[in-house]
Amino acid sequence: MTNPVNTSATPPLADPRDGLFKAVDLAGDVLASVRPEDYDGTTPCPDYSVRQLSLHLVSVLRRVAVIGAGGQFFAVPHFAEDVADGAWAEAWAAGTKELRSVWSDPAVLGREIGLPWGPVPGAAAAVIYTNEFVLHTWDLAKATGQTPAWDDAVLAAPLAVMHRAVPREPRGGQVPFGPVVDVPEDAPAIDRLVGWYGRRP
Repeated sequence: MTNPVNTSATPPLADPRDGLFKAVDLAGDVLASVRPEDYDGTTPCPDYSVRQLSLHLVSVLRRVAVIGAGGQFFAVPHFAEDVADGAWAEAWAAGTKELRSVWSDPAVLGREIGLPWGPVPGAAAAVIYTNEFVLHTWDLAKATGQTPAWDDAVLAAPLAVMHRAVPREPRGGQVPFGPVVDVPEDAPAIDRLVGWYGRRP
């Protein structure tokens, strides 16, 4: 899933890479705990089974490394079809090593990153993909009965921009999120985040 967010609403007020790296690590932990009996199960992400979402997550991980290094968004397929069932954790470890190698360079924050809806600074791209990793990690955890321990550092940047990045309306079409699911203002941060993107906590 790509996120056609309003990138002008994601100013790099602080270095967002710590949240990105922690989101990647947490996604890897959840992915490693997916069981064979889960593979064909449905997820809160429409039209994605657990298997498809796992393959997509690996693909997103690889893509973030590629575009961070100046490569093309569409050079990486939507699904990592080369990864066999149950081999996602191994693929994740390799992809994480590559992503960290690229994004540990501070210069990436000011680098122009080419996304389908237009170029953005690396710092904005880091927030966009932190958000994507968080949402899909929540999707996968929900589908497989896991309860990750969400870190404030992972959620801080996505929470800070979510209202402006994807407004309440309109939804659908080029904005692939369902209607906002309202949750109490004092709800856990992860519930407020996923509710804004149309998931039901």
